[in-house]
Amino acid sequence: QSYCHRLQHDMYFLTSTSRLNEQVVDKIVLQLNRVYPQILTNKEAEKFRNPKASLHTRLSDLLKHLQKKGDRHCQEFYRALQINAEQLFNDLPSRKILKTSDPTEIDTDKEQYMLNDRGPVFFLACFSVAAGLALFWYCCNSETQVIGRARRILGFSPIIIGRHVRNICMLYLEDVSRN
Repeated sequence: QSYCHRLQHDMYFLTSTSRLNEQVVDKIVLQLNRVYPQILTNKEAEKFRNPKASLHTRLSDLLKHLQKKGDRHCQEFYRALQINAEQLFNDLPSRKILKTSDPTEIDTDKEQYMLNDRGPVFFLACFSVAAGLALFWYCCNSETQVIGRARRILGFSPIIIGRHVRNICMLYLEDVSRN
């Protein structure tokens, strides 16, 4: 795909509101004016940097002008855009098409969705199973004193468990330890 076609495809994306600010457009125009061989003449650069015209108009005129000039000029625009606004350059629709056109490449957005599609209920179920197995293993181990350790843990947990619930648990543990 030629750079002119890519620029035509990206034109709406670039000219939409708040994608490019005045400073970035001025930097791009200055870079195109200073590139060897010169892409924009001094007169053209002044025209596209004119603060009296709106940014949208200047940018649209610049992109149309570059498309008329040819593929090399459009390529230099993309290079200037990459240097001065790399994040925007990476978000261009034509770049996304180029990235996903390789059938062997993995689409990371889709892969991320595939790994995270189970949701919070699945996480809670797995966590509950793991916690239950850990508690079962801890309670079945004959070397540990469950009641004494549980009393210490519940004694220091007024922040986590409400006072009333903690008192009920402590009474239950005392009854269990007597039996």
